[in-house]
Amino acid sequence: MNSARDPRIAIVGAGLGGLTCARVLQQHGRSVAVFERETSADARPQGGTLDMHPDTGQAALRSAGLLDRFHALARPEGDEWRVLDFATGALLTQQVPSTDGGRPEIDRGQLRGLLLDSLTAGTVRWGRAVSGVTPLTDGTCRLLFDDGTAEDFDLVVGADGAWSRVRPALSHAAPAYTGVTFVETGFDHCDTRHPDLARLVGNGSMLAKGTGRSLVAQRNSNGHIRAYIALRAPQDWHVAAGIDLGDQRAVRTQLLRMFDGWDESLRYVLRNSDNGFVNRPLFVLPAPHTWQHVPGVTLLGDAAHLMPPVGLGANLAMLDGSDLAHALVTASGVGDAVRAYERIRLPRSIEAATGSAQGLDHLVPATAS
Repeated sequence: MNSARDPRIAIVGAGLGGLTCARVLQQHGRSVAVFERETSADARPQGGTLDMHPDTGQAALRSAGLLDRFHALARPEGDEWRVLDFATGALLTQQVPSTDGGRPEIDRGQLRGLLLDSLTAGTVRWGRAVSGVTPLTDGTCRLLFDDGTAEDFDLVVGADGAWSRVRPALSHAAPAYTGVTFVETGFDHCDTRHPDLARLVGNGSMLAKGTGRSLVAQRNSNGHIRAYIALRAPQDWHVAAGIDLGDQRAVRTQLLRMFDGWDESLRYVLRNSDNGFVNRPLFVLPAPHTWQHVPGVTLLGDAAHLMPPVGLGANLAMLDGSDLAHALVTASGVGDAVRAYERIRLPRSIEAATGSAQGLDHLVPATAS
């Protein structure tokens, strides 16, 4: 086993939390390997836009020495919200960006690219899918790969998201369906191809909500608008409707039925999207999600506290990564570092999970307001 001054650290998952942890460790001269099942950084789209909060996501970026680079990419004007009446399309409320920059938006892909570019070449081992971990009696942990190989580390950090392969070493908890599904779609070159929608959305995000139905549309960079059609429905809503999710025309027709009575300016989102419809049921872990400390392994981000995507998860994952890295470079040993990190992670994740659940109820009301 390596000394406490030079522990062997593996991070499973090259998402925002894991990459933040790796960056901060490398800033302090520590070696780290990040194992990612995807074959490259651009193997799949990285999702929509994120607002970085000053006390979480931005604090983590400052800790990582990347805050200035973040601000060079971010869109402060994106911190605008327009709430519209679902039946008339009329503007109900408008929240303008704060004068101090508040919570600037950035595309998730841009933020991930910023973190990846900050790491030493070769830090991320692409195409290395993990099948599980085995804590060992000497306090280390064995990382098991899909190809049948294994490597031992002083610490394995599960930063591998909702369906974590690391989490079973610590917890039997499994994600549960929230009762809400997002159907995602998108629009390209909006200012020229979809000018009416561009005006409706404004510089940031647009929300319209009815009972059990909502529409959210968000500005991304490069003239793209990403939209989320939110449904309170069984997870197999499409089966009950008798449609195949692969049949995009049938999905569009069914969604238009489900949003009957909504203003036509909002139904434009359903009728005219450039991109296909992607079904995304929302899952959460129990709150609080706790575990007994196990030497050689811990969790961060969605692997530890999966919650609804209402603006807290990515921020909290990055702060987790930063805090764990700082604990590892300041504590007397790996075990002490992980215990210190786990002590501060739990209370804030409980608060965030509670807030996120309330946020989802506000976003997609179950009853008429």
